[in-house]
Amino acid sequence: MATATTVIFPWRAEYSVGIPQIDAQHQGLIKLINDLHAAMTAGKGREAIAPIIDQLIRYTESHFAAEEAMLRQRSYSKLAGHQDVHKHLTNQVYELRDKFQAAKLSITIEVMHFLKSWLADHIMVHDQAYARELGTR
Repeated sequence: MATATTVIFPWRAEYSVGIPQIDAQHQGLIKLINDLHAAMTAGKGREAIAPIIDQLIRYTESHFAAEEAMLRQRSYSKLAGHQDVHKHLTNQVYELRDKFQAAKLSITIEVMHFLKSWLADHIMVHDQAYARELGTR
């Protein structure tokens, strides 16, 4: 578990989309990124980092599916575009995992900043757009 000294990605109130279930899932994704950062900074080996990456992928897939189902139920007008963004983001995480598994990538501070930006930008741009349209924020 990440400690205060190893947190690279703190939750901020402006990330909230005003939907408790989605906010909790976003916080779960942030926790996994922080856990990955903690493992990296503690010098943990591949055997400790690989399961966190796998968990991040599974959580990302389940979160995106839940978010898309909620948006479909609420008739979000830009659902198709949001799904395309999700596919692109998921593919980026798959690529990161595949490179890590093939030993073509080490988990570095640059990778951590990529993951942080990947999620923060998605929440602040795409997720906040649906929050505005749905009136939850």
